Amino acid sequence: MIRTLQARLISFTSLSQTLCRNHGSSNTHVAGTGVMCSNLAVPAKTNTHYRIKTLSSAAVLSTKKCVPCNTKDLRPMTEEAANQLMPQVSGWDLVNDCGTLKLHRSWKVKTFTKGLEFFQEVASVAEAEGHHPDLHLVGWNNVKIDIWTHSVGGLTENDFILAAKVNGLDVQHLLSKKLSKPTQNSG
Repeated sequence: MIRTLQARLISFTSLSQTLCRNHGSSNTHVAGTGVMCSNLAVPAKTNTHYRIKTLSSAAVLSTKKCVPCNTKDLRPMTEEAANQLMPQVSGWDLVNDCGTLKLHRSWKVKTFTKGLEFFQEVASVAEAEGHHPDLHLVGWNNVKIDIWTHSVGGLTENDFILAAKVNGLDVQHLLSKKLSKPTQNSG
């Protein structure tokens, strides 16, 4: 039975990689949970049954690495594609800002300096990924983040990777007990 499952996984992996190459993927990721076509460049009118999606949780996104935004293959994703990834970045909202799709999230922090500490945590992740969000400290304790890929004028998988990694930060000690949206770690 194990050999049969391994054979099916190898067969599925080969098929998925072939379909990803044939549909304009800039790279293919094989993980323990399956295959992911990153930066899939499929025309909007393409039948969705040809697109392969094997992401099962935010854990998959948080283990991925952002790709350089200056690649010629990188295109903004459709709203439909973004909506399919939204369940993997709990707490984030999909917003359309004058035709540009962005991920947005707000938190309330305990103090002004806790807000700056929060931004330092986010900045460390952003620097490591080479992908930088828009950070806003509004008032004295309202922290807001907008994530989008400026170079393409919209959302890419990089934005969801970064949002998943921000969700994974241990920042509960910085947040106000009142009115904060729960992060993934706090359940």
